[in-house]
Amino acid sequence: MAPSGPGVRLLPNAITVLAMSAGLSAVHFANTGMWGAAIASIAAAAVLDGLDGRIARLLDATSKMGAELDSLADAISFGVAPALAIYLWKFEGSRAGWVIALIFAVCMVVRLARFNTLLEKEQPPFAKEFFVGVPAPAGGLLLLLPLIIEEQVRTNGWWNNPIVVGIWTVVVAMLLVSRIPTLSVKTVKVPPRAVAPLLVLIGLLAAAVITFPLVALIIAMVVYLAHLPYAVRRYMWLSKHPEAWTVTGVERRAIKRAHGVAARRLGLRQPLHGRVAGAAMRAVRRPRRDAAAASAAENTVAGAGRRRSWRQIGLRRHHKP
Repeated sequence: MAPSGPGVRLLPNAITVLAMSAGLSAVHFANTGMWGAAIASIAAAAVLDGLDGRIARLLDATSKMGAELDSLADAISFGVAPALAIYLWKFEGSRAGWVIALIFAVCMVVRLARFNTLLEKEQPPFAKEFFVGVPAPAGGLLLLLPLIIEEQVRTNGWWNNPIVVGIWTVVVAMLLVSRIPTLSVKTVKVPPRAVAPLLVLIGLLAAAVITFPLVALIIAMVVYLAHLPYAVRRYMWLSKHPEAWTVTGVERRAIKRAHGVAARRLGLRQPLHGRVAGAAMRAVRRPRRDAAAASAAENTVAGAGRRRSWRQIGLRRHHKP
């Protein structure tokens, strides 16, 4: 790709600045009690955060300054802004609530710092398909889930209880700094046959977001939480099958089917509670006794032609007085 001009190279950084401005605007809206606008601002920051990196790679406009600016914008938009929004919504004036908000903001900064250090480390090829822990945009939106539910249902319930919100904040903060693998959409490849259905699906999702924005956000957050066990299982399977690291999705599914068919043909299954049945144990031990008897018979035949010592006969040696 030809080198981009100075104006074009500024476009990704401009989008990053817009995302940071949206995150800071969420603090203003939360301070004035405009919770819907605060949620929309952080959601807009998440969308812009997903665009700046892709546009930078497409335009060949990546830079060290852009990477540092992106981390700073993420810390503000998805760390500081959601934490302050939750504090102003449910914990205003509470010392314990302020500590909880600080925990989330600090965990977000630590998560971003770890992400930058992992970029410099050599990792297996399949690792680029996963994030280590929940990414920053998802973490910021997950924190706002109780607020989103309240804005949708307009009634009080267990979801907006201060204790529940505090526990939820700490749980999301731990997910940020955890080692749980989560899927990365950056490496998703769409086959040609799925392009048309995918465009139709995107159109339906856009209509749903425009018509029922809060409901769409709630469903998206629930689906994201539900995908965590699948992401862990996929990561563990890939770590044990190096032959599937650099192949396409179709070939990976073929490898999975091949391993499953081979296991069924061999009749392999895990032992119950780590124990072996008594019949299997006896079958394993029987050759050992047969081998011992055969060895004893060979020793008898070999020693028949020569004189045996008193030790082999089993007699006691007579000691002279």
